Amino acid sequence: MRLPRRRFLQLAGGAAALPTLPRIARAQTTWPTRPVRYIVSFAAGGANDTTARLIAQYLSDLLGQQVFVENHTGAGGNVGMQVALSAAPDGYTIAFVGPNNAISATLYTKLPFDFIRDSVPIAGTVQLTNVMVVNNELPVKSLTELIAYAKANPGKLNFASGGVGTSPHLSGELFKAMTGINMLHVPYRGGAPALVDLLAGNVQVLFDNLPGPIGHIKQGKVRALGVTAAKRAPEIPDVPAIGELVPGYEARVWYGISARKGVPAAMVDKLNHAVNTVLADPKLIARITQLGGHPMPMTPAQFGELVASETAKWAKVIKEAGIKAA
Repeated sequence: MRLPRRRFLQLAGGAAALPTLPRIARAQTTWPTRPVRYIVSFAAGGANDTTARLIAQYLSDLLGQQVFVENHTGAGGNVGMQVALSAAPDGYTIAFVGPNNAISATLYTKLPFDFIRDSVPIAGTVQLTNVMVVNNELPVKSLTELIAYAKANPGKLNFASGGVGTSPHLSGELFKAMTGINMLHVPYRGGAPALVDLLAGNVQVLFDNLPGPIGHIKQGKVRALGVTAAKRAPEIPDVPAIGELVPGYEARVWYGISARKGVPAAMVDKLNHAVNTVLADPKLIARITQLGGHPMPMTPAQFGELVASETAKWAKVIKEAGIKAA
C-alpha cells in the first residue's frame, strides 16, 4: 500500500526518528570515509547519465571521496531503483531520481518496491525540459506540419523514448492524447540509443531530455519542433513550447537524489548540504546551463513534496489515457 502524501512528507522531514544500527550511528560524524555509489537507472551517455556524472564530479571534489555512477538499465528506470533500494541504508548508496519514478508508481502495478514508502528524499538537483526532435528526412518543419502529417499518415510515425514510463515517453503520450494523432511508441534502454536510431532514420520522432540531443540540434543533425516545458528554453529560443500550439500542454522535467529509507537524518542533512553547495558553484551552474538545465536546490522536505505532487499528476494522466506498462 502506498503512503499518503502527508505521511511521505513527514518521513522526509523526520528521518531522525528512524532506528539505526550503532555502527551506522558512529559513522555519521565521519561520513564519507569511502566512495559513494550513485545509481543511475538509464544508459551511459544519455541526458540522465550526463547530468548525474556532472553532479558526481563536483560532489567528489567537495567530499574528498569519489562519488561514482553505476548504470543499471531497464523497466523505465525501475531496475536501477530496485538496486538502490536494496542497498544498506548507510549513506553510501544514493539514487538518481526523476519523473519516471513518479510515473512508475501508477504505470506499474507489481513493482517490487513502493518508491514513496521505501525511499527518503535527499535533494533536488536540476530542472530542465524534454524536447521533441525529428529526423531531418521527415518532411515537417513545425509542430503544425507534424500534426497534419501524422493525421494524413495514421500509424506511420514512430516516436522513440528512453523507456516505458519515462518522462519523455509520457510527454509523447500526452502530446498524442491532446492532439488526437497516432504514433507508435518505440522504447529504448536510455535516450542515447534512441537518438542513434533517430539519426539513422529507424524512428522518425524522439522525445528526450534536452541535454541529450542539444548538440545535434545546434549542429543541424536533427530538427527540434517543441519543448515540453511551459516556456521556451533559453538555450534554443527559436524552438516553441508545445503549449504555444497545444493549450494546456506541459510536462516538467526535474532531477534529484534519494536513498533507501533508514539513512540517518545526519547523513541526509550532510548529503543535502553537499548537493546544495555544489549547485551554487558558478562553474557547475555554467555547465548545467550549457546542457539546457537550471540548478534546483531544495531541502529534503521540498524535494519530497515535489515527488508527491508529480506522482499525483501523472497518476491522473496515466489513468485517463489508459496507458499500460509493457
